[in-house]
Amino acid sequence: MRHRRAALRALLGVGLLALLAEPVAAQTSINSELISGLNLDLLYVAIPITILVEGILIYTVIRYRADKVDEAKPTQENRRLEITWTVATAVILLFVGFAAYQVLGVAAVGGVTASTNPNAQPAAVTEDFDGAIGPNPEETNAVQIDVVAAKYFWEYNYETENGTVSGTSTAGEALKIPTDRPVYLHITSTDWLHAFHVPDLGLKQDAFPGQYNTIKTVAYEEGSYQLYCAEYCGVGHSGMLGQVDVVSSEEYEEYLDSKQSEE
Repeated sequence: MRHRRAALRALLGVGLLALLAEPVAAQTSINSELISGLNLDLLYVAIPITILVEGILIYTVIRYRADKVDEAKPTQENRRLEITWTVATAVILLFVGFAAYQVLGVAAVGGVTASTNPNAQPAAVTEDFDGAIGPNPEETNAVQIDVVAAKYFWEYNYETENGTVSGTSTAGEALKIPTDRPVYLHITSTDWLHAFHVPDLGLKQDAFPGQYNTIKTVAYEEGSYQLYCAEYCGVGHSGMLGQVDVVSSEEYEEYLDSKQSEE
């Protein structure tokens, strides 16, 4: 009885940890929302499996410990059990695959190229490279920003009605994006491989020289978020940092106007 109580307490402890694992913070962007949602769905599947496996393990250790068993007995074939766990595993894998596909098929996570509308608007970029994908026709308020990686800084080129305005991380400038509007970031490089990574916004994309990789986001929360280069790119890699400021749409337009007046 004492051992059963210990096993029950252990299982209850695992269940309590599972309840505490659910994130409560508001999501900062559609990207982080989709990724967190997928992780949560997979967690709901993994927790019962973990409790079941740990419960069987604890029961087996207690039930068949050395002082309770005279001698080991060979296992016997149980086709019903083998069929059950094979089918259960297949169902779990199908669920994981379907859930992952549902998220990876969204442009904000799986990439714009894979899900773009063939009638999409032309991409607003500063270089004549392949790979950049423009907004869908219905996204009339979309923002396009050309993000260029170089050793060891970031350059941001903003599309405006009157041309392009630019900013760089070397000048201490942040990449500005507005809230609640589709934002298309066209990522490229001037020299070799880099990677654009803003963990708190759920954004990550490789920057290749001679081509564009477009990522899409819709930011929800205003604030400042750390930008990293996530691909080792040489001696200055650790210092290749930047900042992404998510601001209101009005503040974003005011920023572009001020940049135009400077130029």
